[in-house]
Amino acid sequence: MSAPLNQEYGQFPGHSPAAEQPAQAEHAPQDYGAAPTKKKKRGYAAQAFEVGAGANAGVGGQGQGGGPPYGTPVSATGGYPLTEPQQVPASQGYQQYPQAPGFPPQPGGYQAPDQGYNNNVAPQQPGAPGVADITQGMGGMNIAGQGHPQPPYHQTPYQQVPYQQPQFQQPAAAPAQQPARAGPLNQLFPVDLVNTPISVAELDAPPPPIILPPNSSVTPSPVANCPSRYVRSTINAVPSTNSLLKKSKLPFALVIQPYGALHDDEDHIPVVQDQVIARCRRCRTYINPFVTFLDHGHRWRCNMCNLSNDVPQAFDWDAAAQQTVDRMQRHELNHSVVEFVAPQEYMVRPPQPLVYLFLFDVSYAAVSNGLLATSARTILDSLSRIPNADRRTRLGFLAVDTSLHYFSIPRDEDENGETNMLVVSDLEEPFLPVPHDLLVSLTESRQSIETFLQKLPDMFQNNHTNGSCMGPALRAGHKLISALGGKIVILTASLPSIGDGKLDMREDKKLLGTSREGSLLQTANSFYKSFAVECSKNQVSIDMFLFSSQYQDVASLSNLPRYTGGQTWFYPGWHASRPEDAVKFASEFSDYLSSEIGLEAVLRVRATTGLRMNSFYGNFFNRSSDLCAFPAFPRDQCYVVEVAIDENLNKSFVCMQAAVLHTTCNGERRIRVLTLSLPTTTNLSDVYASADQCAITAYFSHKAVERTLDSGLEAARDALQAKLTELLQTFKKELGGGSMGGGGLQFPSNLRGLPVLFLGLIKNVGLRKSTLIPSDIRSAALCLLSTLPVPLLMRYIYPRMYSLHDMPDGAGMPDAETGQIVLPPATNLSSERLVSYGLYLIDDGQTQFLWIGRDAVDQLVADVFGVANRSQVQVGKGRLPELENDFNERVRAVVQKSKDHKALGVGSITVPHLYIVREDGEPSLKLWAQTLLVEDRADQSMSAAQWLSMLREKIVS
Repeated sequence: MSAPLNQEYGQFPGHSPAAEQPAQAEHAPQDYGAAPTKKKKRGYAAQAFEVGAGANAGVGGQGQGGGPPYGTPVSATGGYPLTEPQQVPASQGYQQYPQAPGFPPQPGGYQAPDQGYNNNVAPQQPGAPGVADITQGMGGMNIAGQGHPQPPYHQTPYQQVPYQQPQFQQPAAAPAQQPARAGPLNQLFPVDLVNTPISVAELDAPPPPIILPPNSSVTPSPVANCPSRYVRSTINAVPSTNSLLKKSKLPFALVIQPYGALHDDEDHIPVVQDQVIARCRRCRTYINPFVTFLDHGHRWRCNMCNLSNDVPQAFDWDAAAQQTVDRMQRHELNHSVVEFVAPQEYMVRPPQPLVYLFLFDVSYAAVSNGLLATSARTILDSLSRIPNADRRTRLGFLAVDTSLHYFSIPRDEDENGETNMLVVSDLEEPFLPVPHDLLVSLTESRQSIETFLQKLPDMFQNNHTNGSCMGPALRAGHKLISALGGKIVILTASLPSIGDGKLDMREDKKLLGTSREGSLLQTANSFYKSFAVECSKNQVSIDMFLFSSQYQDVASLSNLPRYTGGQTWFYPGWHASRPEDAVKFASEFSDYLSSEIGLEAVLRVRATTGLRMNSFYGNFFNRSSDLCAFPAFPRDQCYVVEVAIDENLNKSFVCMQAAVLHTTCNGERRIRVLTLSLPTTTNLSDVYASADQCAITAYFSHKAVERTLDSGLEAARDALQAKLTELLQTFKKELGGGSMGGGGLQFPSNLRGLPVLFLGLIKNVGLRKSTLIPSDIRSAALCLLSTLPVPLLMRYIYPRMYSLHDMPDGAGMPDAETGQIVLPPATNLSSERLVSYGLYLIDDGQTQFLWIGRDAVDQLVADVFGVANRSQVQVGKGRLPELENDFNERVRAVVQKSKDHKALGVGSITVPHLYIVREDGEPSLKLWAQTLLVEDRADQSMSAAQWLSMLREKIVS
């Protein structure tokens, strides 16, 4: 080709990438120089893309997907006629990127076995770091000074909307039957899954809109119905009968994420301060935008059970201003997500203080890998971040090896007081050696705590004890804080080996990949579940931070967080001598300590008469048929509730309301209420057209984890495949005319991503069939599959891959309107999209891979990594250097933006590791990265094309 190389990354000015013709793949690179233009631009692909034409250049082509984005007027494309057309942002539109015509895939894709779980690809520094070195290194991280910036993207802030006071009129008849719906629901738009492959942009599209009848809410507020950020339904049109739901084969479930951020100032939820809480006398529903006022506004009809209730006298009175107010200005009638400050009757006891009891592993393993020094330094630097607005926060510390080491910390006002270590060796009946000073006020003992944390690593720097009595330590910790409740935070690098909860090394590589592998994922000791239930009853929550480089039995230990509302964080092969490891843990642990969790919380979901909450999934203890108990309510998890239809639904819409009663970190009793309203329908096509593929995938990820723990991995994978086949068969039989026509595979456009999401779920490290995945790695993945909020779960199931060497000019730069970094278009996870001279970022939300092609030109490598050629790039866990050039800055901005969970509207402490991978480099690392290419064949699994072909054969047969 003779076109000048004056377009960065090998694109031509004024050239349509979609029209690019295949070039000769065998042509060798010849010219790497910069073209003489006003702005210095380099051609990172030799001879303007001759090595492999068009694989990633088509960033702006016409979408080839089946169906328009939600809200497109029917006159434009023939799909989705809505009562009020809604515009989908361009970044979320359906856009199909061309296949790579000049870069044929390898036969069968990458035959990638499940290797690469060794986190120590980069050379490890010999010997353990000194305690002083780690403490000094941690001191320079400036963790305590981190603020909480406003999230880049979030739901429209809740604001009071001025409404006209309505004229209350007595209805002619009690509205037991709601008015008929005006206008259609979402229209069904079938597509061919085989001939129109999924575009990654569709996985980020919002769910099908919820179309309610006119005047459904008492105020015309735009936020009267719950946004999908907080509650998503698997179907946004509810079948009016249980028989229709069964006929659809679709699940009816809610995915509930009550909090959108780790901190209150990032999550704009209106708070009702006056303690006037109107609730239905019969079903206890909180007043919300979907109630009906009767009797000139003196009474209100419950939208769940239809009972008429008196409006509280203080509902229209502002006690602070001593004047009447317009009730239609009240938050609870305008906002679907609202928080009430609870009066005295919502408290069984005075609000508990925030309590953290830290259980440090001080055995040789935890001292030698730097865990003790790193965690002590992080707590020290984060003391100012721990919530303590009410000055009642209390901390306690317990060190564990083969004995229990208590620490009696004096108040700061006690001038002669010193911290005393009290050792208890009796593990059968662990006792508290002193009645006080083991759980101390952060405010009153701040200086003493700081002094203690500075000295703690030195106390055990010569400890060579290898055992761990973590079980007895848990009992001791429970005894210490059970009167108050709070969090036990376990930081351990050892397998519990003494006393209660003793665990054995049971990893058996011969079982991996067999039908007996499931036994390794079940708890090995009943102590962990029974103790967790006991903790839940006493408002004690447990979080696990696990760091062992050897087998640690995550399957057993994760039962503690699972039943107490906690979480398991797993750091395999962690070592403080690697700065990336130390920084990752320090950052995550500091954010964890700063999170404004709820205490002694319960979650209950109510619904319109005829609906019943059937099953609950997530990390909590199911105290009764419909009450979920959380000793501590985290900010970074979601919960799934399955809904059953017990009676025919005669209303034109139904409502569901989730309420979280909790104590804030500041000692205030509050209720967070989330109200969702959905239309009902008698048409199967309405149900399918309104189905939310991401919520459905989240529901089945929880079901898959449950099936894995009960029946094994093979049963879970088979159940997922069977369910997808059942849905395709149902659609073909009931809505597809019984014929596929043209050899295709028909499915609604809003569910087009479901097959590839199910394939990603089956290939996820938690469920994938393999003989090479350690059971600890698998168990940790199952914990994530059952707790991650939907946006992060989608990335964990189907990672995002960005082509960096040919990204558009605006990518990696701030958007002119929002100021946020623009990401390149995400590409399908297939080796067909990889060119040999390319640079790619693959990100699953937990780990990032920066892939360098085997033919990457020296100029690209120099611009990004600051070295002369590929061979000098250090592979493995690392970070990008900060270089003084435009392209390096843009690549770093994309890497940083890709892991920005706040932009997704969720709270998370996770900071993904970045692994640098050369296509011709470390084989195990390369194969690990390739296992994220969901659409390729890998190990014993199918490619996306084979998956769809297999599904079609099952449907046709």
